[in-house]
Amino acid sequence: MIEVYNDEFFMKQALIEAKKAFDKGEVPVGAVVVLKNRIIARGHNLTEQLSDVTAHAEVQAITSAAQFLGSKYLKGCTMYVSLEPCVMCAGALFWSQIDKVVFAARDEKRGASLCEPTVYHPSTLVVKGPFQEESRQLLKSFFSKKRKSTI
Repeated sequence: MIEVYNDEFFMKQALIEAKKAFDKGEVPVGAVVVLKNRIIARGHNLTEQLSDVTAHAEVQAITSAAQFLGSKYLKGCTMYVSLEPCVMCAGALFWSQIDKVVFAARDEKRGASLCEPTVYHPSTLVVKGPFQEESRQLLKSFFSKKRKSTI
Protein backbone atom coordinates (compact mmCIF):
# COMPACT_ATOMS: atom_id res chain seq x y z
CA MET A 1 0.00 0.00 0.00
CA ILE A 2 1.31 3.46 -0.92
CA GLU A 3 1.14 6.06 1.84
CA VAL A 4 -0.28 9.25 0.31
CA TYR A 5 0.62 11.47 3.24
CA ASN A 6 4.38 11.21 3.62
CA ASP A 7 7.40 13.53 3.76
CA GLU A 8 7.34 14.01 -0.02
CA PHE A 9 3.68 15.04 -0.02
CA PHE A 10 4.08 17.58 2.77
CA MET A 11 7.37 18.98 1.45
CA LYS A 12 5.66 19.59 -1.90
CA GLN A 13 3.13 21.68 0.02
CA ALA A 14 5.96 23.66 1.61
CA LEU A 15 7.43 24.23 -1.86
CA ILE A 16 4.05 25.53 -3.06
CA GLU A 17 4.26 28.08 -0.23
CA ALA A 18 7.83 28.93 -1.27
CA LYS A 19 6.61 29.61 -4.82
CA LYS A 20 3.99 32.00 -3.42
CA ALA A 21 6.80 33.92 -1.73
CA PHE A 22 8.80 33.91 -4.98
CA ASP A 23 5.83 35.36 -6.88
CA LYS A 24 5.58 38.18 -4.30
CA GLY A 25 9.27 39.06 -4.63
CA GLU A 26 10.08 37.48 -1.27
CA VAL A 27 12.91 35.04 -0.61
CA PRO A 28 11.22 31.76 -1.60
CA VAL A 29 10.84 29.86 1.64
CA GLY A 30 7.65 28.04 2.54
CA ALA A 31 6.48 26.01 5.51
CA VAL A 32 3.55 23.84 6.56
CA VAL A 33 2.69 22.46 10.00
CA VAL A 34 1.17 18.99 10.09
CA LEU A 35 -0.74 17.24 12.86
CA LYS A 36 -1.95 13.66 12.35
CA ASN A 37 -1.44 13.81 8.57
CA ARG A 38 -3.41 17.05 8.30
CA ILE A 39 -1.97 20.44 7.37
CA ILE A 40 -3.08 22.81 10.11
CA ALA A 41 -0.98 25.83 9.07
CA ARG A 42 0.87 27.27 6.11
CA GLY A 43 3.32 30.11 5.80
CA HIS A 44 5.78 31.74 3.45
CA ASN A 45 8.21 34.61 3.77
CA LEU A 46 6.55 38.01 4.05
CA THR A 47 9.44 40.15 5.28
CA GLU A 48 9.27 42.61 2.39
CA GLN A 49 5.49 42.85 2.22
CA LEU A 50 5.14 43.37 5.99
CA SER A 51 8.40 45.33 6.44
CA ASP A 52 9.14 42.91 9.26
CA VAL A 53 12.43 41.04 9.55
CA THR A 54 10.73 38.39 11.72
CA ALA A 55 8.08 37.51 9.11
CA HIS A 56 9.84 34.31 8.05
CA ALA A 57 7.82 31.37 6.72
CA GLU A 58 8.39 29.36 9.88
CA VAL A 59 7.19 32.17 12.16
CA GLN A 60 4.10 32.68 10.01
CA ALA A 61 3.32 28.96 10.18
CA ILE A 62 3.99 28.71 13.94
CA THR A 63 1.63 31.61 14.63
CA SER A 64 -1.08 30.14 12.41
CA ALA A 65 -0.73 26.67 13.95
CA ALA A 66 -0.86 28.05 17.50
CA GLN A 67 -4.05 29.94 16.63
CA PHE A 68 -5.55 26.82 15.08
CA LEU A 69 -4.72 24.72 18.15
CA GLY A 70 -5.50 27.42 20.69
CA SER A 71 -2.14 26.68 22.30
CA LYS A 72 1.37 28.09 22.14
CA TYR A 73 2.78 24.57 22.08
CA LEU A 74 2.91 22.51 18.89
CA LYS A 75 3.39 19.13 20.54
CA GLY A 76 2.59 16.28 18.19
CA CYS A 77 3.24 18.49 15.14
CA THR A 78 5.79 18.38 12.34
CA MET A 79 6.97 21.39 10.35
CA TYR A 80 8.04 20.92 6.74
CA VAL A 81 10.10 23.85 5.49
CA SER A 82 11.80 24.34 2.13
CA LEU A 83 14.99 25.82 3.64
CA GLU A 84 16.76 24.97 6.88
CA PRO A 85 15.51 27.31 9.62
CA CYS A 86 17.73 30.19 10.71
CA VAL A 87 18.69 30.63 14.35
CA MET A 88 15.72 32.95 15.00
CA CYS A 89 13.24 30.44 13.59
CA ALA A 90 14.92 27.53 15.37
CA GLY A 91 14.51 29.50 18.59
CA ALA A 92 10.81 30.02 17.87
CA LEU A 93 10.51 26.31 17.13
CA PHE A 94 12.28 25.60 20.43
CA TRP A 95 9.67 27.60 22.34
CA SER A 96 6.82 25.94 20.43
CA GLN A 97 8.11 22.50 21.51
CA ILE A 98 7.35 21.10 18.06
CA ASP A 99 8.06 17.38 17.73
CA LYS A 100 9.80 17.33 14.36
CA VAL A 101 11.26 19.66 11.73
CA VAL A 102 11.90 18.42 8.20
CA PHE A 103 13.75 20.79 5.85
CA ALA A 104 14.68 20.47 2.19
CA ALA A 105 17.80 22.54 1.47
CA ARG A 106 20.52 23.24 4.00
CA ASP A 107 21.28 26.94 4.60
CA GLU A 108 25.07 26.99 4.53
CA LYS A 109 25.32 30.65 5.64
CA ARG A 110 22.57 31.15 8.23
CA GLY A 111 21.16 27.73 9.06
CA ALA A 112 20.61 26.73 12.67
CA SER A 113 22.80 23.65 12.21
CA LEU A 114 25.82 25.98 12.25
CA CYS A 115 25.22 26.53 15.98
CA GLU A 116 26.70 24.28 18.63
CA PRO A 117 25.08 23.26 20.85
CA THR A 118 21.80 22.98 18.96
CA VAL A 119 19.25 25.76 19.38
CA TYR A 120 16.35 23.36 18.86
CA HIS A 121 14.37 21.91 21.76
CA PRO A 122 16.04 18.72 23.05
CA SER A 123 12.97 16.65 22.17
CA THR A 124 12.67 18.02 18.60
CA LEU A 125 13.83 15.69 15.85
CA VAL A 126 15.42 17.63 12.97
CA VAL A 127 15.95 15.89 9.64
CA LYS A 128 17.04 16.79 6.15
CA GLY A 129 14.14 15.81 3.93
CA PRO A 130 13.16 15.46 0.29
CA PHE A 131 13.29 17.96 -2.58
CA GLN A 132 16.62 19.51 -1.65
CA GLU A 133 17.49 20.22 -5.26
CA GLU A 134 14.09 21.73 -6.10
CA SER A 135 14.38 24.10 -3.17
CA ARG A 136 17.95 25.06 -4.08
CA GLN A 137 16.94 25.75 -7.69
CA LEU A 138 14.04 27.97 -6.62
CA LEU A 139 16.36 29.99 -4.35
CA LYS A 140 19.04 30.16 -7.05
CA SER A 141 16.49 31.39 -9.59
CA PHE A 142 15.20 34.04 -7.16
CA PHE A 143 18.63 35.48 -6.38
CA SER A 144 19.70 35.34 -10.04
CA LYS A 145 16.57 37.29 -10.98
CA LYS A 146 17.21 39.72 -8.13
CA ARG A 147 20.81 40.37 -9.27
CA LYS A 148 19.69 41.00 -12.86
CA SER A 149 17.08 43.54 -11.74
CA THR A 150 19.69 45.57 -9.83
CA ILE A 151 22.07 45.89 -12.78
